[in-house]
Amino acid sequence: MVDPVQDIKQITETTLGYYQQRAESFREGTRDHDVTQNIASLLRHIAAKPPCRILDFGCGPGRDLKAFVKLGHIPIGLDGTESFVNMARAESGCEVWQQDFLNLDLPEASFDGVFANASLFHVPTVQLPRVLGQLHASLKPGGALFSSNPRGHNEEGWNGGRYGAYHDLESWRSVMVAAGFLEIEHYYRPAGQPREQQHWLASVWRR
Repeated sequence: MVDPVQDIKQITETTLGYYQQRAESFREGTRDHDVTQNIASLLRHIAAKPPCRILDFGCGPGRDLKAFVKLGHIPIGLDGTESFVNMARAESGCEVWQQDFLNLDLPEASFDGVFANASLFHVPTVQLPRVLGQLHASLKPGGALFSSNPRGHNEEGWNGGRYGAYHDLESWRSVMVAAGFLEIEHYYRPAGQPREQQHWLASVWRR
């Protein structure tokens, strides 16, 4: 577990630096990842009539922003990596905010949905209650949040230059419920594989 301010600062700076140095290769390596199942899972649980205002939390180079625009919605991106923010703005034409996950400044009750695909696992567990509370507050009443994280046995630490926390379902459920969310559904990815080969835990939650 980490908590001291200096450790949190190091986690943020080192993880963002990892992505900054590899921004172009990351874009090329993830450009063709198929996350249509995840996008559909969020959208089908949003009660508001489209176009929906969606926060793409950890938008990276902007792949999913473009997908939401194509589906007729109004996404706003958020990422802490400067190169990703510039790429996402250029790729999608969307508004993209440069904010690191541990220093958020979000408008309250502003979004119909939050799409946190492969992003929240970078938040140290001790910081999750605060971050999830901010995301909860940014949703309109009845809004939905989607998350997908690499799953594990509740270990956390450095992995190849990035900090990650790898929750199992019970642990993830407990922090989400404590932040005021109601569980709608969860599933494991990739679909159609044996459970031991499904390394991603996806879930959808209601404010």
